[in-house]
Amino acid sequence: MAPWYKPWARAQRAAQLTSAADLIATARTQRGGGKVHVTNETAMRHSAVWACLRLRADLVSTMPVDVYRKVNGINVEVPKPPVLVTPGGTQVGIIEWLYSTQVDLDRAGNAFGLITERSGVIGPDGRGLPARIELLALGDVTVRSRGSQITKYLVGGVEYEPWEVWHEKQYTVAGMPLGLSPVAYAAWTLEEALTAQQFARDWFAGGAVPMAELKNTAKTINPDQARVAKDMFRASVDNGDLFVHGNDWEYKPIQAVASQSSFIEARQFAMTDIARFFGCPADMIDAAVSGSSITYASITQRNLQFLIMNLGPAITRREDAFSRGLVSGPRFVKLNSDVLLRMDPEARARTVAAQITSRTLTPDEGRALNDRAPLTDADYAQFDRLFGRTPTTPTTAATGATPS
Repeated sequence: MAPWYKPWARAQRAAQLTSAADLIATARTQRGGGKVHVTNETAMRHSAVWACLRLRADLVSTMPVDVYRKVNGINVEVPKPPVLVTPGGTQVGIIEWLYSTQVDLDRAGNAFGLITERSGVIGPDGRGLPARIELLALGDVTVRSRGSQITKYLVGGVEYEPWEVWHEKQYTVAGMPLGLSPVAYAAWTLEEALTAQQFARDWFAGGAVPMAELKNTAKTINPDQARVAKDMFRASVDNGDLFVHGNDWEYKPIQAVASQSSFIEARQFAMTDIARFFGCPADMIDAAVSGSSITYASITQRNLQFLIMNLGPAITRREDAFSRGLVSGPRFVKLNSDVLLRMDPEARARTVAAQITSRTLTPDEGRALNDRAPLTDADYAQFDRLFGRTPTTPTTAATGATPS
């Protein structure tokens, strides 16, 4: 019998089977504390997880989507099909659609959508290419497989054939029909971080430890005397009144030294661990470890490294999925990652000037990169008046010379 299973279940099982050492054990013994079970949803409560998912989805979703075909070895842009403009209908454009699916891919390894409309263009499977894809919540999808082949999808109690569902995946391994979830493998770190976060709330809410200590330094007091002293102190401070006592009482506000507790350090270092799981440099989500520094010549250089080492493979996988499933024939899809490598104005001007000088770019093409119209004859005349006419080398046709 082929198994039914949810692709995110591994994260829940891993979270239930792991225990993060001392901090979690401490939290469990305190009032208000408890074990945090890590799922795709609870993981997003951690700021580092949210920051990593947001950064990657923001960048991928705002990259222009272009469709090309090869003509004489050159990529020529062609019109995009509607599914790459408004994949979710008039209410969901490509930017929102890309953002939502990238978040699901990065946190769960899978993204699902129901193909509700098809175009008249026939795809490789003999059916019309998808024209509209309604995205599905991860929690609503269950998958049935036979070996590495998916045989059925179950969505809200309704069965669908594989060709009726759009399914993207990443972090795959041989023999598995679904992508792996980073949350499942980060569960240990996430559980520790989320428990530390909960412990911090309990601490400052007074639920984990006493808010303060009132100590008699002169004598030992019995429980009845302690209760009277506590009630007197509380009655005074609750309404802002004065508390009068002799030289035998010492007040120690325990919460004032909370920063010395281990959960502060645990939360700090959990961020860098989480960033590794989700493919984001820690410094790009403001979680760099104190004492470490990496210097880059420019922001462009930093972004280039991030694109090559972290985001580039995810972009390539998505391009491949779109090219195989959303366009036909020799056409292919490209996400324009050049937007991530935008240079500062001075560096951009130098680069364009060098390309024009080396004859790899015309002046009009260079102007188009800055959204400027081509130069007119009047523009050239004005340049001649300001800087003089640039001398040109006579051609053999103009001089009548015979080539040697």
